[in-house]
Amino acid sequence: MTAPWFRCTQCDKAFPDKHNLLIHHKIHTGERPYQCGQCDKTFKNNRGLISHLRTHTGEKPYRCSQCDKAFSEKSSLRIHIKKHTGENIYQCKECDKSFSLKSILLIHLRTHTG
Repeated sequence: MTAPWFRCTQCDKAFPDKHNLLIHHKIHTGERPYQCGQCDKTFKNNRGLISHLRTHTGEKPYRCSQCDKAFSEKSSLRIHIKKHTGENIYQCKECDKSFSLKSILLIHLRTHTG
């Protein structure tokens, strides 16, 4: 027997737990209850606020094990690591070039369309 999923009444997206549904619901309400005490920027969740606070403190807790470069965001470290591994997962269908980031592929695609 599988556990029931929690479904958003606004867009029908489903979540395995009520907590994630409540976080998602803020997309529809625009609610941003977490506020930075230094610049008054607001966030939908505490994780966003904690991440933002690093812009004020300069904290960079995510460190590359290969070159020791540090990052404030885990996602930035993941992107950086691709430079060491040579991992390019976004392939251009027009030519043989590939890219580690979808956003860079999209910029590249403009060279084919003019």
